[in-house]
Amino acid sequence: MDATSSTPQDDTRASRGGTQAPQGDTRDRSRGRNPRGQGERLREDIVSAALRMLDELGDDQALSLRAVAREVGIAATSVYIHFADRDALVLAALERCTHDLVCSLDEVEVASADPVAGLRARLLFLGTWVREHAGLYKVLHESTLNQRADMSFKRELAERTTVAVQRCMDAGLAPADDAALVSLDLRSAVHGSVSMRVNQPDLPWPPLEEQIDRFLAKLAGVAPASL
Repeated sequence: MDATSSTPQDDTRASRGGTQAPQGDTRDRSRGRNPRGQGERLREDIVSAALRMLDELGDDQALSLRAVAREVGIAATSVYIHFADRDALVLAALERCTHDLVCSLDEVEVASADPVAGLRARLLFLGTWVREHAGLYKVLHESTLNQRADMSFKRELAERTTVAVQRCMDAGLAPADDAALVSLDLRSAVHGSVSMRVNQPDLPWPPLEEQIDRFLAKLAGVAPASL
């Protein structure tokens, strides 16, 4: 549990002591109780607030459960009903983020003209998403949660890219090879590029499209004419 977050007992003592919301902040007073059966809706509201705040902060350690509660307009004790601690909330937020990203990547691939265009579209969309959500990207891939928590939900991102690479090979648009290894090479290159763009934005970066085309040609063996 993060040091900046309150415990349920602390919030209970505060409410008994008559602590009021700051003047002008009516969210706690106006929201009221969720009708019975809407607990899942509140949980999703909490996750949505956490996602917005993580994107702004770019650091899960800086997230406070009390601040999330204020954002939603509820008592901090209501957050603990759904999430035992900050890590549990961050993981839930990142899992939803990953699911939504996977769906978006699948959509741009399906809308493409052929397997190579689909694979290229996946990689380009990732770069665009990172530019728009640099904070979430940093938490998703650079947080220490990756070493101390189960983030197996991220595997789907890798697996979908491997399938996209295999489609290119099956269509004869890329040399036959180990699709999983080629996928790993591509993902390493693209993630390295987008991560450096986030953390070192002042470098003389070429257009991401040009870099991705070079990655596809050199790492996946895709002929330039197919790009």
